[in-house]
Amino acid sequence: MKQYQRLSNIFSSIKKLNSFVYYYLNREPPVVDSSITKEFICQLVSRPDPTILEIGCNDGSNTLWFLEIFDSPKIFCFEPDPRAASRFKHKIGDRPEVNLYELAISDRDGEETFYMSSGQENEIMPEGWDYSGSIRKPKNHLTVHPWCKFEKSIIVKTKKLDTWCREREINRIDFIWMDVQGAELDVIQGGRNALRNTRYLYTEYSNKELYEGQLSLKRLLKELAEFEVVVRYPDDILLKNKLNL
Repeated sequence: MKQYQRLSNIFSSIKKLNSFVYYYLNREPPVVDSSITKEFICQLVSRPDPTILEIGCNDGSNTLWFLEIFDSPKIFCFEPDPRAASRFKHKIGDRPEVNLYELAISDRDGEETFYMSSGQENEIMPEGWDYSGSIRKPKNHLTVHPWCKFEKSIIVKTKKLDTWCREREINRIDFIWMDVQGAELDVIQGGRNALRNTRYLYTEYSNKELYEGQLSLKRLLKELAEFEVVVRYPDDILLKNKLNL
């Protein structure tokens, strides 16, 4: 039994070493096999009344996190899919700390095609899976997740993050939770000024180009050069502004 445990520890160490070498050679931060927690977010932000932006809030599940861990947050949520926005309103209700904007944050002020995801209809989502919709056309998503369909598209309102911040006189953002399904570059290009005044940014990433033009992790970090990596999770990355705002 002890010999088996020693061998197991050796194999585990070799696996970790191989992973380190791989990420070092590819100039990518190593992956932590866990997920972000609301307690960690609270510790990072470290203030009772933060300004939080949820870009791609879907049904508000993470909004509830922020309402739980902060005393008096100001939470601004963005969701272009009418199905998800409807569930958000039902789940969150009328809360003075929360503002919902039914639009997509993009690199332009106007309108864009939104590709609605579907499939796996259930009691919660009778119209189908609505977590994967995007203003970016699906690409490898169709083969990586063949059960997820994109059979319908709609026209949605869009706004640049810089425009939105200027209109509402938002000069400092404590935390951005970004879940935009491949449209990260659109948000970044339309929000350069806002991001310079953002303390923490948490976003999805993928090296598989699930959506047309989706940034790889390397390109994402290059576009966000003013940020440094705090933690890289399996499919998400947490970044901190180097200016220590």
